[in-house]
Amino acid sequence: MLDIFIPYWGEPAMMRETVRSVLAQDTDAWRLTIVDDAYPTTEIADWIATLAHPRITFLRKDANEGITANYRTCVARASADLMMMLGCDDRLLPNYVRTILDAHARFPGAGIIQPGVEVIDETGKVVHTLVDAVKQRVVQPHGGGYQLLGGEALAANLMHGDWLYWPALTFRTDRIKAFDFREGFPIIQDLALVMDMVFAGDQLLVAPELAFQYRRHSASASSAKLVDGSRFAGERDYFALAASQAAGLGWRRAERAAKLRWTSRLHAGVLLAGAMMRRDAAATRVLGRHLFGF
Repeated sequence: MLDIFIPYWGEPAMMRETVRSVLAQDTDAWRLTIVDDAYPTTEIADWIATLAHPRITFLRKDANEGITANYRTCVARASADLMMMLGCDDRLLPNYVRTILDAHARFPGAGIIQPGVEVIDETGKVVHTLVDAVKQRVVQPHGGGYQLLGGEALAANLMHGDWLYWPALTFRTDRIKAFDFREGFPIIQDLALVMDMVFAGDQLLVAPELAFQYRRHSASASSAKLVDGSRFAGERDYFALAASQAAGLGWRRAERAAKLRWTSRLHAGVLLAGAMMRRDAAATRVLGRHLFGF
């Protein structure tokens, strides 16, 4: 059984696509819980009520608490052996649950499972972006079939570049419950939690089957923060923390990778030219600091 959670705050039309993708699974071995973080309208609540589905639970918070608190709510409510936190604009392919359960049966010790992912835009069209090409073709470890990754090699790899797709990840529930989301890293908190698990000895399983559609569009919180460079201030602080964690374990390769943070620097460099053309002094300063390390 897979516990699927949707920490909901977003555009209702895309949210309906997300829920329909769960309903379209080719196995019934799932439960869906939607945690509505007090979205301004009740459109989704009303629509879910019309479905009257026995495996769908809808919860609405009295006040907006933010994404970190909503993640915590989801983890706290999970009771199946496996859980995931599906983005409210992403889509599961019909084989997602089956792919995850098969992977878990083969490698029950893996704390995290990453299936194959393709990227879609606002319209649902499959797209190929530079960011995802770097993630999937350059940074992600290559190999056929299942790949069980862990230890310093994985830590160093993720510090060179985060190639994971957080909403596509499934976790062993007992393992993710052993950790908490770090305060102060609202954009990079997903990587921070995964790294805490890796530093503690958890393994990541890469399943080869394509099973997830990740939506990348300009309206996302992370994209908005890229424009003014504020995302990178948080990333810089996090990489310093990760370097100290790696140093404490004697993982010198991972420590060096966290200090180098080369894909994060390159990303800032790509955006720096645009900030300079816009004559955005604040963004130029933040991006320049992240790129050059001053």
